[in-house]
Amino acid sequence: MPADSEPAGDTEPDTRPLDELLDEIYHGQERISQADIYRRAVAAELAAALLTRIAALPEGEYAVDEAADLLGGSPA
Repeated sequence: MPADSEPAGDTEPDTRPLDELLDEIYHGQERISQADIYRRAVAAELAAALLTRIAALPEGEYAVDEAADLLGGSPA
């Protein structure tokens, strides 16, 4: 195996698209439901690993800082 290769599955997904999505959907909104976050993430074609994180959130509404904390993103 080449020295610069990394084993598959050892890297975290890039959360920048998640941060951008949260910035966009929370613009002017205080709380958003898990279902709405998931729907918008699918429409934005986020990576499967990020969609899995969103799908794993318990149903309910989240403030942007709560969502970012639970999903591993950066709060807006």
